[in-house]
Amino acid sequence: MRKLSPEREALLADKLPGLRVTLGENESLDPSTLCMPPAETVRLEIGFGAGEHLLHQALEHPECLHIGCEPYPAGVARLLADMGDADNIRIYDGDAFDLLSALKPASISRCYMMFPDPWPKKRHGKRRMTRMEIVEQLARILKQGAELRIATDSGVFAGWMLANMRRCKSFVWDAGCSRDWREPRESYPPTRYELKARRGERAVMYLNFRRLDDNGL
Repeated sequence: MRKLSPEREALLADKLPGLRVTLGENESLDPSTLCMPPAETVRLEIGFGAGEHLLHQALEHPECLHIGCEPYPAGVARLLADMGDADNIRIYDGDAFDLLSALKPASISRCYMMFPDPWPKKRHGKRRMTRMEIVEQLARILKQGAELRIATDSGVFAGWMLANMRRCKSFVWDAGCSRDWREPRESYPPTRYELKARRGERAVMYLNFRRLDDNGL
């Protein structure tokens, strides 16, 4: 892992503590209380990379609180350097599964996964964001009618996610035609991972799932 510059190290030391999401022991985290006054709408991005998409969403939707999860210091430092005075972002710099497990049920209005690592090898199974434990936690924390938006250039990742979403039965794949998975649901500046995929002429898939209610509607 490349060493951070002194400036980025200083950002982590000075700015991150005021924005960091901390988890208590044996207590549910109500994400709306991470800002004052409490947020009516909370959105979550899992694995925000360098933060381009997270920052865009925060600036486009200042009425929402945006929680970003990213364990790599370089990505966190990049976001801190770029976000300026944006005050509707909070950061969890640990394992995404720990955050998902701690969040209050039905507390998230939308969740994003933008080009997550597919971890294709068998030994990587515990790291995959497609595993059923993650899908079940997403079903628990997302409000009824909430969206899960995923962008990936990995057919393996897309296949695993579609299969496990079907097994979970708490989500419906919100696609009526091929355009719905070939184009993003809304415009945003492409992340460096998306640009890399397009330079490699790899097809990008945009999977949008909706959280069903308890009656499957």
